[in-house]
Amino acid sequence: MKIWPWNAILAEGIGTFFFFFVGIGASSIGGTIGVVGVALAHGIVLAVMVSSLGAISGGHFNPAVTFGIWMASRLDNRRAIAYVIAQLLGAVLAAVAIGYVSNVPDAVAAGTPALANGIDVGRGIVIEAILTAILLTAVFGTAVDPRAPKTIAGLGIGLAVTADIFMGGTLTGGAMNPARWFGPALVAGKFDNAIVWIAGPLLGAAVVAAIYRLLFLPEADAQTGADV
Repeated sequence: MKIWPWNAILAEGIGTFFFFFVGIGASSIGGTIGVVGVALAHGIVLAVMVSSLGAISGGHFNPAVTFGIWMASRLDNRRAIAYVIAQLLGAVLAAVAIGYVSNVPDAVAAGTPALANGIDVGRGIVIEAILTAILLTAVFGTAVDPRAPKTIAGLGIGLAVTADIFMGGTLTGGAMNPARWFGPALVAGKFDNAIVWIAGPLLGAAVVAAIYRLLFLPEADAQTGADV
């Protein structure tokens, strides 16, 4: 009988909570820090969480990352489902905590990703898909590939998120993460254009996962003798 990886599941929930407490807070109650400040807040705290908890759970903190790694056959079904549940719960608790500590009206709603004027659902999905593909490339390239320089995984993944928010933060919120949308959306009751932050990240993750599974990882496993 397979033992459940409770420590890893707990790490995913805790890491997601910390990631989004800072991320939602920076987006809503952090003052006039602008997109640069929001991008740096997300990227730095994610780099810290991946570096701190990656050895326990892999440091996903994102259902799209979990989905991509599962698609690449690097994660079993039960652990993938448990990770996503933990991530969604961590996201909701982070949004609740921001709502409690904030003295800014509608802080949680303000921290919920939204489409900018002139960005329709189709464009939003494409933006989120491409941004997530960049993130997943960093994840696979620094943390999953057996040839990866895993000592820089946290830095590489955090920088990918920072760069993505520089580009997409003012267009779609630059979420790249269904949980980043789900937590504040659920607490604020703000579900407009939900498909953008669900389909976009999952699509981007699926494309990168397929490329790695079919092309890059078999070569890496052959070179390193890694077990799939």
